[in-house]
Amino acid sequence: MALSSGTPTALSGRLVTGEGIIDDGMLRWNGSRITEAGAARGGAPAEQLPDGYLILPGLIDLHCHGAGGGDFTSGSDADIEAAAAHLHRSGSTTFLASTCAAPLEDLEAAFGRLAAAADAGLIAGIHAEGPFLSKQRNGAHDPAFLLLPTQEDVSRLVTSARGRLASMTYAPELPGSDVLVYELVMHGVIPSIGHTDATTEETGAALDLINEELASTGFAGFSGRPTATHLFNAMPVIHHRSPGPAPLLLQRARAGEIAVELIADNVHLHPETVRMAFTIAGPENICLVSDSTAAAGRAAGTYRLGHREVTVIDGAAVLLQGGALAGGAGSLLDVVRCTMAAGVGVVDAVRAATAVPAVVLGLADEVGSLRAGLRADAVVVSPELELKGVLRDGVWIRPLEG
Repeated sequence: MALSSGTPTALSGRLVTGEGIIDDGMLRWNGSRITEAGAARGGAPAEQLPDGYLILPGLIDLHCHGAGGGDFTSGSDADIEAAAAHLHRSGSTTFLASTCAAPLEDLEAAFGRLAAAADAGLIAGIHAEGPFLSKQRNGAHDPAFLLLPTQEDVSRLVTSARGRLASMTYAPELPGSDVLVYELVMHGVIPSIGHTDATTEETGAALDLINEELASTGFAGFSGRPTATHLFNAMPVIHHRSPGPAPLLLQRARAGEIAVELIADNVHLHPETVRMAFTIAGPENICLVSDSTAAAGRAAGTYRLGHREVTVIDGAAVLLQGGALAGGAGSLLDVVRCTMAAGVGVVDAVRAATAVPAVVLGLADEVGSLRAGLRADAVVVSPELELKGVLRDGVWIRPLEG
């Protein structure tokens, strides 16, 4: 079925909601806001999508370092704009721009550029992955730039972000991490446990502290729900006598105390691991992320990740020197597709890439679902989840295609 060549303001097709799929669904918007979302009730004409096409909420990515050749840590304003445009057109209509470990003055400069991008509506905020990470679990981060947290350094970074720092990944076993948690929570920043060599006991104590601080300070910046950065990656493997952080974080996620990130791209995690995480934690406690780099969406070549260089080999972004995994090479929609291939249902996979991260960011009344009053963000895909159109803020930034 051919689609019209115009710019429709209403779609008729299969609507994916947090509760299920509406086969005979209708999505209608006026300007930047959704006016109708649900079972079709007639009324003004709508663009009828081909059989089997799905209408998803705009995807929300809590963890991406760049795309389309642009890196969020070392890139210029133009690089940030290029990366944001690529991510938006790939279906991630809302995302946090992630930085990696770098000298503090470089991070301050990056935070200033990214704060301006947030002011302009290009990004939802900043996610700082480091520099307060474990040198034993540094992953692609340059260990030369990893620091022990101090109140002065944390405050310095928070100040430079001009209120746009949404989350920070840190290793809770590091001396000074208690001060870091207090400083972050006081400024409305979500602490995220990751790149850590912590024991189960240290992880549990850290999560207790985070939740105590959130409760005692009347946290109002975002949802008040902490996260775990790319669960399983850059943390100890599970051993029957020394389980490490992952099993505890899954259990505490099940209890609703934390949301765990998964890079379910068939590179960072095996499909069986992804299915296990969904079974234990529950889809309402999982945030799918891309961890994308500047290499995402680009041809073979060399790209920046902060002060380091990455390339893509067999679909994986790796450090040019050493070959360690260095983030993702695809989009969040790719991750959703891989999650479904792992055996997770479409409703649960989409929820983990939309409604759950919206709650973490405190934006559930703005994005993350298809319902009247929310921002008109939507992604149209084929039955195989091939991208067919992207609507952001009521504008077709990727026009519909049949």
